[in-house]
Amino acid sequence: MNEAYQLAQGAMANLKSSVYLLLQESPNGLTNAAIGRSLGIYSGHVRHQGHISRTILALMEAEGVVEQDSATKAWTLRRHAADAKDHQEQE
Repeated sequence: MNEAYQLAQGAMANLKSSVYLLLQESPNGLTNAAIGRSLGIYSGHVRHQGHISRTILALMEAEGVVEQDSATKAWTLRRHAADAKDHQEQE
């Protein structure tokens, strides 16, 4: 793998970890906008704000880590993901 690829993959892992930590501290969940603004990644050009955080959330959703409440639009950690993380930290 080349250096550029490794840097990009590291950046993606860091973004996912940041979202995970933020949601871990917010048991009632957060919207995409709240997540993006909290992490300083919400801005974009006109009518295109929130794409970075939304993309990260979609990747994490596909991995089974987060889920979105369709009524409130709040994102939370899936229960099994949070339990697995807590178990790993205790070992």
